[in-house]
Parts: sequence; C-alpha cells; structure tokens
Amino acid sequence: MLSDSYKYIIVGAGLTGASAVEGIREVDKNGSILLVGSESHLPYNRPPLSKKLWLKKQKIEDIFVYDQAFYQKNNVTLLLKTTVTSIDPSNKKISCDNTQIIKYEKLLLATGGNPRHLTIPGGNLEGISYYRTLDDYTFIREKAEDNSSVLIIGGGFIGSEMAAALNGNNIDVTMIFPDKLLVQRVFPENLARAVQEKFKNHGIKILSEDQPIAIESTKNGFSTQTKSGKKIESNMIIVGVGLDPSIELASTAGLKVGNGIIVNQYLETSQTDIFAAGDNANFPYIVLGQQMRVEHWDNSINQGKLAGKNMAGLHLIYDYMPYFFSDLFDLGYEAVGEVDSRLEVFTDWQKENEKGIIYYLKDGRVRGAMMCNVWDKVQWARDLIKKGEKIAMKKPTKPEETLIPKEEINDRLKTVPSWTLHDGAIVREFSFKDFHQAMDFVDDIAELAEMEDHHPDIHISYNKVRLDLSTHKAGGLTPKDFRLATDIDHLIY
Repeated sequence: MLSDSYKYIIVGAGLTGASAVEGIREVDKNGSILLVGSESHLPYNRPPLSKKLWLKKQKIEDIFVYDQAFYQKNNVTLLLKTTVTSIDPSNKKISCDNTQIIKYEKLLLATGGNPRHLTIPGGNLEGISYYRTLDDYTFIREKAEDNSSVLIIGGGFIGSEMAAALNGNNIDVTMIFPDKLLVQRVFPENLARAVQEKFKNHGIKILSEDQPIAIESTKNGFSTQTKSGKKIESNMIIVGVGLDPSIELASTAGLKVGNGIIVNQYLETSQTDIFAAGDNANFPYIVLGQQMRVEHWDNSINQGKLAGKNMAGLHLIYDYMPYFFSDLFDLGYEAVGEVDSRLEVFTDWQKENEKGIIYYLKDGRVRGAMMCNVWDKVQWARDLIKKGEKIAMKKPTKPEETLIPKEEINDRLKTVPSWTLHDGAIVREFSFKDFHQAMDFVDDIAELAEMEDHHPDIHISYNKVRLDLSTHKAGGLTPKDFRLATDIDHLIY
C-alpha cells in the first residue's frame, strides 16, 4: 500500500534505480523505499535491446535486473506507470501525475535521458521509433518480418548496433547519417572505414554525409526525402541520434544543471539530500580530472549502488572507471576512459582493424583505451590510465643536418652493430619483461630523443619495442640518427 512518506524515494525505475535499492539495503536494512517509474515494466537492462534479444541469446524474461521477489524481500514499494511532475526541495516532497504528493528524507534522481527527436517535417509521425525502451523493442520486433525494410537514422552506437542486429534477422537495412564514417567520433578513421566496409559487405546500404529533410507516411510505411535529393522507401524507421539527459525535474526545482544534473564526487546535487546518478548525472570523473556524463550500463550500476549507500548515510567518493562494450558483426570491443577520436590515437594491431588495442592520448599520455576482440583487459587498461602511462608518437621534423652519403652508411653502421638498415632507417628491436617495463624504456627514449631534437618512430607491441631512426625518411640518414642510436645503446648497457 502506498504511503504518504518514505525515507528514500528513487525517481527512475531503471538499472540505476534498482542498483540504488541494492546500495541502500547494504547500509540500511529497514528504511522505507519508494521506486517510481514511468514504464510499466520492472527495471531491466538496456544493452540486450540492441544486442542479445535480436541474436536470440536472451529472452525478454532474462533482461530484468531483479524479479518481483527481490523488491518484496527488500520492502520496496513499486510505483510504476507514474511520472513525477515536480519536486519541492524546501518541504521535501514530490508530486506525481496521479495527483499524489509524497514526502521523502533522501531523494535520488535516476531519470536517465530522452532520445533526441528529429526537427523535420514528419519527424514525429506515428510509427517512427526513437529506439530506447523495451516497448520499442517489442514494437519493432512485431514489424520486423523477413524481407521487410528499415531506414536507420544515425551512425553512432545505437544506429550501428541496430543495423547489425536487424541485418542478421533478414531485414533490408539502409543507414543515413551526416558524418563521413560510422561511429567516427569514437573509432579512429582507419577502423571506422573498415567497419563501414564490413557493413556494406553484409548488404547494408550506407548513405553517409547525408541526412533526412522530410518524412511522409505511405501505404507500406514511410518515404524519406534526403538532403542530397534521394528518396528512401521503408517499412520502418528507427532513429538513434543521441540522448538528452532528463533534467527538467531538477531544473524546475532549482538544482544546478548543465549537460546533465551537476553532482559532486559523492553524487550529491546542489540541493541537500537530493542525489543524481546514471545517464542524467554530470559527475567529476576523478581519474580523468574533468566533469563528464556517461551513458553506459556499467556506470549506471556502479553510480546507482554508490548513490544508494550515500543516501543511507555513507560518504563514499565515486572514483570508479566505467567501461562500455559493443558487438558489430565479428568486431567485439570493450573500452574505458576518454574514448574520443579527436584525441591523439595510437593503434597496436595484432590483425589490422580486427584484433588489437587502440590508445587515446593527450600530451602522449593514455586517456582511454579500446580493446578490439581482445578480452579481459579492462582492468589493465584502467591501471594504464590511472598511472598516466606515456606513449611516444612520431612527430614531423624539419631537416637540420647534412645527409650522410650512401657509400658511408655501412661504415657508420659498424659503430652501432646492434642496429640494422631497413627502408631508409636504422632499426633495432627490444624485448622486456612486461608492458610496464617496455613503457618505462619508451619514456627514457623520449627524453633522449628530446635532447637530440629527434623524433623516432616507436612501435610498441605489449612487451616489445621497435625503434626506427631516420631524420629524413625520404632522403637518407644524418649524424643525429647515429648519435641517438649510440645513446640508446649506452642506456641499455
């Protein structure tokens, strides 16, 4: 039975909210909890909506965070199909769309976000799916018959995952997005290009650097006009063009907001006894030293749980580094940290664009890492980022020294017998006990190279380092190359 007051109220019956229940109960076994959600379902995991449900690796009943018994056992009152319309922080009350007013002692806003809508003629036609919820999945699943067609608007995570999923269910898929390449804000260019080719090879039609300008209903679905003048007929339209954090409740209640609800390291908002966590929380990412908002499953679990503990009286800092994952046909990846293709990018492929690790760097230091078909390395990558490991990268230089005549190169090589001549550079490979020892060596090399104003090519493959020294790649070697080789030899010995 619904009470008129609760010790804890959680607004948002998703993964974050369910995880907050768990966090509260680890600290406070008895305090009353109300979990309010606008959907009719118990809290569920969202990743299967674009992955395992379509691959038939999970059924709908498998995706719920907890069953009904969990909430009964933990004395949680569920108020589903209900929207909180306002918060009164001064009097510690929430108002709901069913006219109920309920008091709280501690409040958590775990309201997630809302899919961005197209602002074009026909953008809100009935039947267009702004894909986000379990109901969206069931709606598309019912329409996704063999040989039916879908236009997917958006080339980011959701768009690419849904394209791969529907293609695997014998659906004719067309994608349209304004960027040049798929997922190009995360993938480095070569990988993005390879993934896009993979999609094309699976029969997915790609309309890059284009966008819809109008949509009309037709007898069989929709007709979409594009900026480039194309007309696309499809039975279905799925839109995945980003998520806006749900901040309306917080904003009207006077809480500090921006790109999300602003919280401190304890996930506390600017208003006493109100917390925020999950997709809507803009929090201090301590390891990266910046304020961020993260829309990923792992973050929702861990932020929700910590917020629950702090609501119940603890004062824990959220210093966790969440990871995310995806599967695009045979490319599976896990990533952690700041994964942004606008950063410096260093790739270490075992098999190019198929298996390897991508490092995202700032000032040469690792800020993020993506492991492509390389597994069980997330914690290793976290440690790498925490330590601020540095990876030296090749930078262009201006010719400054006289080239050594070709006939003198062999005599010069005798002065550095451990080095060999290869493709116009002198080359040496080194092996170390582990990656960290290799990175220490690279740091030492970088310091030596800086003293010589040299920019060697450094190739790293876990515990192996290869150095290519050539001031003028196109035109030969200079004394500077051999001086640096000698210095490196002295460093080793």
